[in-house]
Amino acid sequence: MSQADSSEIQRVVDAAARKGVELDIRVLGGSVRGIDEASAAVGTDPGHFVQSVVFVAVQVGGRLAPIVCLVSSHNSVDPGLLAAVVGETAVRRATAGEIRELTGYAAGSVPPFGLGRGVRVVMDQELGLCEWLWAFAGSETVMLRVSPGVLRMLSNAFVTPLATAPWVAPAATQESAGAVDARLRLEAGSHA
Repeated sequence: MSQADSSEIQRVVDAAARKGVELDIRVLGGSVRGIDEASAAVGTDPGHFVQSVVFVAVQVGGRLAPIVCLVSSHNSVDPGLLAAVVGETAVRRATAGEIRELTGYAAGSVPPFGLGRGVRVVMDQELGLCEWLWAFAGSETVMLRVSPGVLRMLSNAFVTPLATAPWVAPAATQESAGAVDARLRLEAGSHA
């Protein structure tokens, strides 16, 4: 672990300590590639792994306002829903350079808290269904385990539905579209 990594991890530990929480930290044998490797390294289901996905909203004058979205590794953030939730006209994913500049952490190792005062955090409500959650602690070699309630408190997150809805299909098949059309005609009283 590099000296930069240890100072980034210490920021996370200190942020938790300021709120009276001692973190369950796990140091991995080396850097992991992807959620499946990270989950396997700590013996958990990939769905219990929290991604800290960084978005930005462009403010008046071109200033970027960072928004960190906490979602399960099985989900992706719905940008339109996020914009509505945070009261912005539009949001976009941050670039790797923007992530480093705005959060102080490298892309792929952004922790769910310890990010600084100007960073808004939004947590997907689905994370509350898990007993324990895992997330990177500021480095790709260090993970933390925390309950959803403590995660919300430490991150000062606003909890809301945030993930792309699983029931929204990218494109309906002809068969299902025909079935929906037939049901709508039936409900409308037309038997044609």
